[in-house]
Parts: sequence; structure tokens; C-alpha cells
Amino acid sequence: MKRFIPVAVPHFAGNEKKYVDDCMDTAWISSAGKYVSQFEEKYAEYMGMKEAISCCNGTVALHIPLIALGLQPGDEVIIPSFTYIATANAVKYCGATPVFADCLQDTWNIDPEDIKRKITSKTKGIMPVHLYGNPCDMDAIMKIAKDHDLFVIEDAAECHGATYKGRKVGTFGDVSTFSFFGNKIITTGEGGMVVTNNEELANQMRILKGQGQDPNRRYWFIEVGYNYRMTNIEAAIGLAQLENIELHIGDRRKVASWYQEELHGMEDYIKFQEITSGAEGVWWMFSIILKDTIKITRDQLMNKLKEDGIETRPLFYPMHLMPVYEDPNAECPVSEKIAANGMNLPTHALLSRDDVKYICERLRAYIV
Repeated sequence: MKRFIPVAVPHFAGNEKKYVDDCMDTAWISSAGKYVSQFEEKYAEYMGMKEAISCCNGTVALHIPLIALGLQPGDEVIIPSFTYIATANAVKYCGATPVFADCLQDTWNIDPEDIKRKITSKTKGIMPVHLYGNPCDMDAIMKIAKDHDLFVIEDAAECHGATYKGRKVGTFGDVSTFSFFGNKIITTGEGGMVVTNNEELANQMRILKGQGQDPNRRYWFIEVGYNYRMTNIEAAIGLAQLENIELHIGDRRKVASWYQEELHGMEDYIKFQEITSGAEGVWWMFSIILKDTIKITRDQLMNKLKEDGIETRPLFYPMHLMPVYEDPNAECPVSEKIAANGMNLPTHALLSRDDVKYICERLRAYIV
């Protein structure tokens, strides 16, 4: 049988099946049930935040706070061009305009200096993305926000448990959001979470995610809302995953250390993502950039690895190059270069040291 190493696999190491079976046995399988509230309470506790609001996916987790913060058509929100499209889409859902900032060459995260250059009279907020599990420079971003009276929504979809200067990522902005898609550090299959210390904002988001229903009067609707709720089954899986989050984070860091050891001495051919100064990342994806010295293109290399049974993915394409958001005036050259030459390597808890060694051996064979 041909060897196959997938780029991502969820890891169930605790009470996932027990809690899901309990949902099935009690018939609490929809958006009501004890696991929804327990998951929210435990996630808020884990984050050290007052409020956690579960929802059906990470994109929704971005949309809800933008509505609650009053984003309107004609407003602008600055986001990194180098990220997944959900960040831009959530802004667009509100009729507002995502404005694309370039990333830093070393960390690949949004460049604070370019944020400053992109601020206009229409700018209402900043949505930094902690890319691939690497925290942004939150000191610089929060100072810009304070100086210009802008809200900050941290898109921490890929960064559960990472820290910046001793504080958990997701505790800096007005609101922060997380994704629990199947390839994330902890998962519910699909799912998202919003965290904040603003109780009034949290209550508004709960109303919005539940069709706009008055929390004190069933079937009485006070807002135009959305059906953005998480199911009890998803929350049951999430609670079990959260109970073992340090295990999941530790596994990612272990895999990243194996890659760094196996690829040591390859600096003339490849470049790693550098962890932000003062931060401790969680390596959602271990990724590399191919330098101009190699004898093969990124896409050719990915195809060769596929033939060897190794799944890889290209890095995110910059938003300003996408047909739906194309902006020739965005000026994000660093994002373009990194995206054109970068790739994600398999990164998950079920990888063995032998798997990583095999991946790195095949990499060496093609690029040296």
C-alpha cells in the first residue's frame, strides 16, 4: 500500500466519543443542550475572559462582532492581504470595504507600518490575523488603534493557546475570534468562538447569532438576526478537545521542532516563518518559503511530493489578487512574494518522527 501523509488530521485523545454518545442518548443534538454552555464557560475560563460566545464556524465568529460594533456600508477595516478569505468576506458581508495591508518578511503577519499608511477617514477598525499560529505584534497594533480610535478584532482562528509577552493571543482586542474547523489545533468539525470582556457587546452578539430573539421572551424577535448557533454535538467535541488543549499544542510544537532539526542546514534553499519577538507560537501549520536558489518551482515540488504520498498546500493567496477583491493599487509586494513561493507541510499530532524524517528527505532530494 502506497504511503500517504495528509497535511492535517484531527486528533481525538479524550472524552469526545463519551460526550457525543451522551448527546445521542439524551437526544440533545441541536443548538440547545448542556455542552454548549459548558464549552462557552470553559473557553472563557481558559482565555481568562468574561464572555465566550459559540457559533457555527470561524467566519461567522468574525461577522457577528462586526455587526455588533456597528460597521456600516462605506466604512473601511484594515486586514492583512496575506490571509484566508474569510477575514475579508466578513467585512464585505456588512457592506464595508476590506483594505489590504502588506505583511512582514520574517513573521508573515500584518505590517504595523503599512496599517498606518492605509488609515483613512473611513477606517473604523483593524483585524489582525495571527497567521499559521504565529502571534502578531499586538503592542504596535493596539497603539495604532488607540491613536486613531479604531476597534480591534483579533482573528485568532489558527492560534489557540499562543501567547504574546505572556498574555494569551485573543485577550488584546475589543473582540477576538477562533475557528474550530477540522484542521485547527482543537476542533468541533465546524465551529467558532468569540471572546470579549465587554458584556454589553457579548449580549448583543448572542441575540444576533440566535435569529435576533429577545433572550427574555421566546419567539419574540427584536433584531434582524442570523442562525449562527453551534450544535450541542459540536460543543461536546469542543469541550473534550479543550480539556486536552495543552496536549494538542504540545504535539504541534514537537512536530515543528522535528522539522527544524531535520531541515537544519537548508538555509540556502528554504526559509521558515519566524516567531514574533516576545511571542510563543503554536505552529498550526509548519510552513516554508522556497528561495530562488532551488532548481524546481513551488508547484512542481508540491506535485513531486504528492507522488511520494506527501500532501502539501500552497500558502494563502493574497486577497488583493483575488478576482472578488482585486486591487492593483493595494501595493503588498511582500505578501505576493511569500505566497508565490510558500507551502504548508503536514502538521498534526498523528505524525511520527519517521514521517517528518521521510518528508524532509524527499524535500532535500528535490531542492538541493
